[in-house]
Amino acid sequence: MTLADLGYNIGFEDYRKEQNLSSFGVGRVISEHKERYVVKTTEKEYEAEIIGNLRFSAHNRSDFPAVGDWVSISEYDDNKALIHSVFPRETIIERQAVGKQSEKQIIATNIDYAFIVQAVDRDFNINRIERYLTICYTSNVVPIIILNKIDLIDDTELTELVSKVQERIKQVPVITISNETLNGIEKLKENIKKGKTYCLLGSSGVGKSTLLNNLSGKQLMKTNTISVSTNKGRHITSHRELLVLENGGILIDNPGMREVGIADSTEGLETTFEAITDLSRGCKFKDCTHTSEIDCAVLAAVDRGEIKKSFYDNYLKIEREKEHFESSVAERRKKDKDFGKMIKYFKNTKKSNKY
Repeated sequence: MTLADLGYNIGFEDYRKEQNLSSFGVGRVISEHKERYVVKTTEKEYEAEIIGNLRFSAHNRSDFPAVGDWVSISEYDDNKALIHSVFPRETIIERQAVGKQSEKQIIATNIDYAFIVQAVDRDFNINRIERYLTICYTSNVVPIIILNKIDLIDDTELTELVSKVQERIKQVPVITISNETLNGIEKLKENIKKGKTYCLLGSSGVGKSTLLNNLSGKQLMKTNTISVSTNKGRHITSHRELLVLENGGILIDNPGMREVGIADSTEGLETTFEAITDLSRGCKFKDCTHTSEIDCAVLAAVDRGEIKKSFYDNYLKIEREKEHFESSVAERRKKDKDFGKMIKYFKNTKKSNKY
């Protein structure tokens, strides 16, 4: 195995040289759990922790290593290593941190493609797919939609479901599979390229871990059934993990996400809802919110039935979440700035009184 097989490229190597890190080893974070990491190199896997300087210089949680990161390391014991630095990330898939209005949570880094997995039998939801698409487009990650558990519906229902998705979501591949019958698994494997990194996104119980097992041909991840009482997935994957498949693809499994909070994602929102973005150029007002303004091209299209009401409503909901997140960040920055001014004033006053 080479570093390229793990997704390493010339950009990472250039950074390594520029920062004089050639004396350190280089590896990729394949697992993270409570600030303990597993780093994979071409020779072995290390249990790793970050050095004190890296910990104390971190401004927020995103400065710590995440699954998918490339890091410089030094071995200090058999199969143990210290992480000295985190290489710049080419892409970052992130969402709003659960319960924290102005903070983001990294899902995975240095991702090329995202498999958005949805089960067709229970809480199938196109609105949720559009949320994942917004996150992917914001991160410059290529999305691929996977509809799983097709063995639980008939061909007519499946055709209608695929048509419904393709009617609302343009130019995104849709692959249908069954983890039970393995129908569509080979087609999915054909879409996985050697040296490219793929991230599995989806709610609990949609079959992500079983899919990973099927793609690898091994029982790598624990799986479980849907809860009978709630008809919702049970959390089996408790942390993120990166695996190299036999065909050379690199796959990251994630815990199921019951909440897909939107952060600062203007570009992603515009791409996901491109039809609304295009129509908005015909609005009378440049700052049109597409809610109540006169001569709004978007509202007119909704009234004519050219834009589905459900598509429009989901756009407004995600837009409101984005604005709320951005205002929360701005408020937090103002509080930090005001606090900094107060500390500076206190120090200056104390210094003046000294004399």
